[in-house]
Amino acid sequence: MADENAKKPIDQLADTVAQLKEMRHYSKNNVETLTAAWLLFDGELSRLKQADKLADLMDRQGQLHEALETVINDLDELLAKMQPEPGA
Repeated sequence: MADENAKKPIDQLADTVAQLKEMRHYSKNNVETLTAAWLLFDGELSRLKQADKLADLMDRQGQLHEALETVINDLDELLAKMQPEPGA
C-alpha cells in the first residue's frame, strides 16, 4: 500500500525544485535587506569597526543566492528531460 502512494522520481525532483525556488526568493530578499542595512549604517558601522562583519554576510548570502540559481537551472533542465513525450 505504501508503494502505491510513493512519489515518482520526477515528482520528488519537481518538489525539490519548488523548494529551492522558494529558498531563492528568500535569499534574494535577504541580500536586499542586508544591502539596505549596509547602506544605512555604513558610516556608523565603520566607526565601530563592525562594517566588515556585515560585508562578509552580504558576500556569503550573495554566493548562496548565485549557487541556488545554478542548481535550480540545472534541475529545471533535468526535469524537462524527464518529462514524458507527448502521447507517450
